[in-house]
Amino acid sequence: MRFLSIIIVFFLFTVVACNKSFSSKNNDALVKVGNKVLYRNVLDESIPSGLSKDDSIIVAEHFIHSWVSDALLYDVALKNLNDKENIDRLVEEYRKSLLIYQYEEQLVNEKLSNKIDEQSLSDYYNQNRDKLKLERPLVKGLFLKVPVTAPQLNEIRTWYKTVTSDSREKLEKYCINNAATYNYFLDKWTDFSEVINSFPKNQVDNVDLRIQKKTVEKQDDKFYYLLNITDFLLPGDSIPYEYAKSAIREIIINQRKIDFLKKMEEDLYQRAIDRGEVQFYNE
Repeated sequence: MRFLSIIIVFFLFTVVACNKSFSSKNNDALVKVGNKVLYRNVLDESIPSGLSKDDSIIVAEHFIHSWVSDALLYDVALKNLNDKENIDRLVEEYRKSLLIYQYEEQLVNEKLSNKIDEQSLSDYYNQNRDKLKLERPLVKGLFLKVPVTAPQLNEIRTWYKTVTSDSREKLEKYCINNAATYNYFLDKWTDFSEVINSFPKNQVDNVDLRIQKKTVEKQDDKFYYLLNITDFLLPGDSIPYEYAKSAIREIIINQRKIDFLKKMEEDLYQRAIDRGEVQFYNE
């Protein structure tokens, strides 16, 4: 370990003195295990920038120790593993799968557009509406978080409970200077759990939207939390189109990708057959 520390300190001194990463010409060997060598530039790249000298030494020492241990274990495994042929087969299968996957991803990126027109989204929604069900409740409404010292609290309690354009305008003007949070989602379905997370922890657990009053008011030492629920949907209800659009888009893109790759494979197979590039010995 003392020798290892000397290597690390020398390495760090060189890094500080040069104040730059090592180039390929400066790949000086630091450690050798069998025929495997750890070079200085590899260690340099493993140390995050901005660390103190002491922290850099700790990181470097851990990296070198892990590198040596891995190299030693690899040599022992290579000498003593009985089923090397199976390992080679698995490695080759993984390499083949990785190459095919990367090539297919390249083809999809080059040939397939991710643009889905509105009509396709709407058609899918209408054709699968019965299958698109909510797993979590959604709500519409508005949420306010105001300091307990805020002015006009009585007016606020009146404004947030109504949904007229006049009350909304007053709230918006008021919140610019006084509210810590103002979330207006009267025209947008929102996950109810996100709304609940705006309240102090454990203050609104197990809210039953079917029997819950339209408004929810809570208070802690610093703030009032005011929620007006104007509409809600429960788990099992159909997912609203606007809320489902992003998921539908991903479904359509994924299906197009599957269809594209399937056709590509079928065309590749048929061309090879037609050109005589595939020979069946049992025919």
